[in-house]
Amino acid sequence: MAESPPFWRTKRLDQMTQAEWESLCDGCGRCCLNKLEEADGTIEHTNVACRLLDLEACRCIKYKQRHRLVSDCVQLTPGNVEDLAWLPPTCAYRLVAEGSNLYWWHPLVSGDPELVHTAGVSVRGRCVSERTAGPLEHHIVTWPSEVPRGAKRRQPGKTTSKR
Repeated sequence: MAESPPFWRTKRLDQMTQAEWESLCDGCGRCCLNKLEEADGTIEHTNVACRLLDLEACRCIKYKQRHRLVSDCVQLTPGNVEDLAWLPPTCAYRLVAEGSNLYWWHPLVSGDPELVHTAGVSVRGRCVSERTAGPLEHHIVTWPSEVPRGAKRRQPGKTTSKR
């Protein structure tokens, strides 16, 4: 009997249950990094994390209250995902909206929430809190908008056969 495809391959973002929606977050923390928007609309990424981001776990410490506590925290919705050009290229919400599959290290694919960190996708060890950072202009980086080399590799131990 053939396995049915996972929900993210068969449902649009607006068709997902709340639990399915929430499970798409891989816990990388990249969307919680501060960004600077230039006058021409260009987005500059920084390595400065929102004060509510746990820098080790890469999760919001006040998730349910985040919009009340951080006035510029953007809530992802099925209606705005495609408009948020600053979402990382590895973001599951972005990938599903584009009709692409999730990466091998995503917890829904791998079953291991730590792989997002070992694959070098998360902000763990790569950012500072906005509480101590100082001026954002001193923290401009490019890596949040890139796919890390280790994330592109096939899952360790998996091989593909050539036809």
